[in-house]
Amino acid sequence: MKGFGGMNGMAGLMKQANQMQMKMKKLQEELATREFTGTAGGGAVTAKVNGENKILALTINPDVIKSGDAEMLQDLVTAAVNDALKTAKDESSKEMSKITGGMNIPGMF
Repeated sequence: MKGFGGMNGMAGLMKQANQMQMKMKKLQEELATREFTGTAGGGAVTAKVNGENKILALTINPDVIKSGDAEMLQDLVTAAVNDALKTAKDESSKEMSKITGGMNIPGMF
């Protein structure tokens, strides 16, 4: 325990860890309410998800539907949803690393 300044140092470390955990919990709650958008096919399909990875909206350009190419439409929907989910994940990671200072804390998120 020498490097931590005895028990006082350990108590301080625990306090810091608890504060970090509270900040992260608050951020997770906030991120759950945020909306993230992804697109595919140059905007032919747009997906909107929240921070809990739930699809909130899916917009498909009528021209894509008129084409009658179901396989292409499926691919575009998949790509748009994956783009939105990636945006949500990237944003969450970026926000979390502001709190953790880039430390990777197992089990925290």
